[in-house]
Amino acid sequence: MNSIDQKETLVPEEGWHVMHLYYTVNHQVWEQYNAEEKTARTDNFKKVVASIRGHQDTQLFTQAVATPKADLGFMLITPDLRDAVKFEKQLSIALGGGVLTSVYSYLSQTERSEYTTTSEQYGAETLEKEEGLVKGSAEYEEGLKTFEKRMEHYLQHRLYPVMPDWEIICFYPMSKRRNAGFEAKNEGSYNWYSLEYAERRKLMAGHARTGRTYSGKILQLISGSTGLDTHEWGVSLFAHDLFQIKAIVYEMRFDEVSARFG
Repeated sequence: MNSIDQKETLVPEEGWHVMHLYYTVNHQVWEQYNAEEKTARTDNFKKVVASIRGHQDTQLFTQAVATPKADLGFMLITPDLRDAVKFEKQLSIALGGGVLTSVYSYLSQTERSEYTTTSEQYGAETLEKEEGLVKGSAEYEEGLKTFEKRMEHYLQHRLYPVMPDWEIICFYPMSKRRNAGFEAKNEGSYNWYSLEYAERRKLMAGHARTGRTYSGKILQLISGSTGLDTHEWGVSLFAHDLFQIKAIVYEMRFDEVSARFG
């Protein structure tokens, strides 16, 4: 028996697993069932969805896909990789064998941001430089305490999110450019991974400022997939209005980090 067989759970050291699953419906197979069979299979599908949603720390969002690329989609968030695999198999056959055909899937994990502002950075850049507070003063310490509490909540959301059941979900994978024969005239390499950390942090801060203008209209979850799937991150956007999805993606393309390295 190997080590995987001996381990009861596959919960990562940090974060949860995220699966995006998309299927088409084989109507030829579905129409072979009579009305009674269709009702039974639909009821079974609902029971499977409800069972998964009832699992501890697990979220499952069902989606009617708005383009002919797929008919049905799911976004699954769950701690244990074994559960994630099991749930995917259950969903794929919930309507009966051969009814659902997988057309796309993506695996990632929730993760902390490499560019999150530290307490030291916030103290020096915001409290001292922008607000003119003296380090060690009561106002400074109170500001730092408020910031740390806010960041604790932010990190909790990044790693262990509870996403809203908003009407619209948009998902796309992305990677940062690593040159691939791309050179800017008189600007050097377009390789994101050759930049110094300070430069990358500065560029990402500009991206974040754009995102904050959509507060209340867009809620996003960035999950990491380097080594897990074909891109480096998965971007999940939740909204009430499809217009806001289009607007934020378009506007962010003008940010330097996207224009040069997206």
